[in-house]
Formats: sequence, structure tokens, C-alpha cells
Amino acid sequence: MKRVLIVDDAATVRMYHRRILEDAGIAADEAINGVEALEKAMERRYDLYIVDVNMPKMDGYRFLNELRAQPGLDQTPALMVSTEAEARDESRAFQCGANFYLVKPARPVELATCVRLMIGEAA
Repeated sequence: MKRVLIVDDAATVRMYHRRILEDAGIAADEAINGVEALEKAMERRYDLYIVDVNMPKMDGYRFLNELRAQPGLDQTPALMVSTEAEARDESRAFQCGANFYLVKPARPVELATCVRLMIGEAA
């Protein structure tokens, strides 16, 4: 079973994303910020990271930069999901290593389809 790490400081967002993924048959773990996410990424292999931008301790941009600097983790796909809707935010996400960018709130079908495509399952 494919496994995704949801990285977001908001419990309601983590729960929302987790429910969508589990309904789609995808296992999900959670982290409340980039520091915790990086620790989890070092402990186990994930097939995808769903990352918020604005978080305490380590934001999503820094997390992606740190993740991409780790051998063996630099190729794992990352989907950034944020309330930041400006083109410069999306551009910065891609510069930091995001593979795709969605603006919150992502519709369930949109998130599930995007995740399936990114982890190599049929949408």
C-alpha cells in the first residue's frame, strides 16, 4: 500500500486530507511542521509528501529544500497545498522542489486524483 505524509500545522486540514486519502485507499501519516516531517522522512519511506507552506518551526519551503538535500529522498514527489494563491508562491514552491501545487481548500476529487497520479496509481 502506498503511504503519504501530510505535513500541516492545522489539525482540521490534516484530518480532511487524511480522510480523502483513506477513502481512496491510500495510507497517510501526519506531521505538524517541517521539523517533525523531516524526522519522519528519515525514519520511513513515503511515496508522496503533501506539504503546507505556512507552519511554525520549519515552513513548507524550507522543508522541501531540506528534503531535496537528503540522498534517497530527493526524488520523492511533493505536492504543496496552500492558501497562498499568488503566482509567486507557486513559483517559489517549484523552486524549492514541489512537483505540483494546489490552492486550499482542495476539492476531494481534485486532491485524490492528483495524489493518485503522483504516486503512480491510475486516477
